[in-house]
Amino acid sequence: MAEHRLALLDTSCVIAPPEQAWTIADAFAVSSLTVAELAYGLHTADPIQAALREERYRTMLATFEPVPYSARAAHLYGALAAAIRDAGRNPRPRRIDLLIASVAADLGAALVTRNPDDFVGVERLVTVVPV
Repeated sequence: MAEHRLALLDTSCVIAPPEQAWTIADAFAVSSLTVAELAYGLHTADPIQAALREERYRTMLATFEPVPYSARAAHLYGALAAAIRDAGRNPRPRRIDLLIASVAADLGAALVTRNPDDFVGVERLVTVVPV
């Protein structure tokens, strides 16, 4: 049995899935926000890079049913951004990260990431699992 029932994969883990991530939870999900970040990344001038990104994008969509952004997640985002601000940090540069964290909080899921520094300050609502 894994340590967590459900884990939300941060975009960094969809781009470069770490092997150890698959032992962390019984089930995995991705947010529609990760879909948006990956869709943005498709628009590059390098055709080889674009083809590789398109393949990763299509594989992700074939593997996961993205979790839509909910009103409850939006409410939790407000609390997370305010907590970051109150801790003396600017939440604006990490808006997408905080939005993804709010989806994890809404789901009661652990958040698996290659970039734990992007999520400093969300620990009261989200379990961040660095890989």
